[in-house]
Amino acid sequence: MIGLIISLIVIGLIAGAIARLVIPGRQNISIPMTILLGILGSFVGGFLGFLIFQHDPMDGFFQPAGIIGSIIGAIIVLFIWTRFAGRSAVRR
Repeated sequence: MIGLIISLIVIGLIAGAIARLVIPGRQNISIPMTILLGILGSFVGGFLGFLIFQHDPMDGFFQPAGIIGSIIGAIIVLFIWTRFAGRSAVRR
């Protein structure tokens, strides 16, 4: 159980950091928010993968397709976050 939680945090950090590098502009979020972004991205990527392929392989936690899906999901979540939260955060 502890290993799963640590794995989620590590994958979340990696996916969130890569998403922050891919999306242009500055995101004012902390490291814990980057981890949360990556974890949410993992869920979004897994859900989209299941919708597209209608298959949920249970071959283990660390799979290249799962990590790539996590990164793509994190990019989608961060893109949505910057579009909607960025407008309310802009001060004139």
